[in-house]
Amino acid sequence: MVEEGARGGLNVNADAGAPKWPRPIYRWYVVAVLLVAYTLSFVDRMILSLLVAPIRAALDISDTQVSLLIGLAFALFYTLLGLPIAWIADRWNRRNLIVVGVALWSVMTAGCGFAGSYATLFLARMGVGVGEAALSPAAYSMLSDTFPRDRLARAMAVYSIGVPLGSGVALVLGSFVVQAVLAAPMVDMPLIGPVEAWRTIFIWVAAPGLLVCLLLLTIREPLRQGLQGTSASGDAVSAPGFLAHLVNQRAALGSLFAAMSLIGLVMYGVIAWVPTFFARTYGMDVSQAGLWFGVIMATGGAAGLVAGGTLADRQFAKGVADAHLRVMRLSILLGGPPLLAAALMPSATLAFTMLAIAFPMLTMHGVGTVALQFITPNEYRARVTALYFFVVNLVGLGFGPMMMALLTDHMFGDDSALRYSIAIVTAIALPLAGIILTFGFSAFARELAKSGDPNS
Repeated sequence: MVEEGARGGLNVNADAGAPKWPRPIYRWYVVAVLLVAYTLSFVDRMILSLLVAPIRAALDISDTQVSLLIGLAFALFYTLLGLPIAWIADRWNRRNLIVVGVALWSVMTAGCGFAGSYATLFLARMGVGVGEAALSPAAYSMLSDTFPRDRLARAMAVYSIGVPLGSGVALVLGSFVVQAVLAAPMVDMPLIGPVEAWRTIFIWVAAPGLLVCLLLLTIREPLRQGLQGTSASGDAVSAPGFLAHLVNQRAALGSLFAAMSLIGLVMYGVIAWVPTFFARTYGMDVSQAGLWFGVIMATGGAAGLVAGGTLADRQFAKGVADAHLRVMRLSILLGGPPLLAAALMPSATLAFTMLAIAFPMLTMHGVGTVALQFITPNEYRARVTALYFFVVNLVGLGFGPMMMALLTDHMFGDDSALRYSIAIVTAIALPLAGIILTFGFSAFARELAKSGDPNS
């Protein structure tokens, strides 16, 4: 029997041993707040991709060096700190951990605007990665303790919309900011004086972080449901148990990690370089290219996540054990060809058309994170999720933009050849991801059978 608690908005079951879940309206409020934070994280993360030209001119650096700022400088600490932060998230107040993270990445984003050299800009980008590393491990853990298991997948899908939405907002809003701010080469700032216009953009996009910190304070640290970090007998789970779990699931986890890393390699590379690709190939203003690409990402990406989740749920309900991996492979088959074609189109209009077709298809691969939850025991979920982000982001974000830049700089030696670099990476990485997923079907189904009904 369920009755409404007098305090805290909890639906408290009369049975003291039953989970105490917050009311639905509050649960979805938590998702909304975390979604705002996730969206902002991608705005701060991706805005640099619109500032390639002025940063290159101001600091006299190459495409490869810019790619390191976009990718590796951020991804290195974002991924390395994921595991220790997941350990903290299992033991400390997760809401407060996220607040600290948002505040840190906002300050470091603003710091990018004050960087006086390539080295200091690199360090500031590393700081952004440190702050953002606090968000997703803690957010996944909070959502797991806020939603019953049979409704958790939908909550995580909505939270995941922050990826395309944040990237799209960064490009859409960034395009207007770039147009307005870069209209004059220098801007007078109070107490500082004249500064290069591109530097002020980092300050503008960092400012909302302070408001998000206040918004986060309106949600509560959820009650931890069940015994985390313990075995069924109540004994503490040691590190060797976690490692043994990884070894036992190496085939299923390996296929998921490898395929998502290769998909991320392409997606992060494309997101980082597409505005510059349109400027170099078709002579478009980079802010206009970012505007249209941002609209495609925000709308198409969100639609793809919802469509992928819906399709996977329906197939899984029909008894297709590896439904999530099959949806991931389908996303490659449907989205890969138009993405490859986009890089080779003779006009900007046709290129945008191909991207508009590709992105809703490709973002269906986001069901991979749900698949990971299904085969991971509760006591390991935060750490396995953090390890997943470690691998996928280190490969995808750390090397995707860089590989395309290296091909442009050293294979072609021509800035205008960026389109061919995008095409080559896409043509190799996506088919390889599809092959790896196919080999992982049976292993995933076996692990799912061992874990029992994920909806129970």
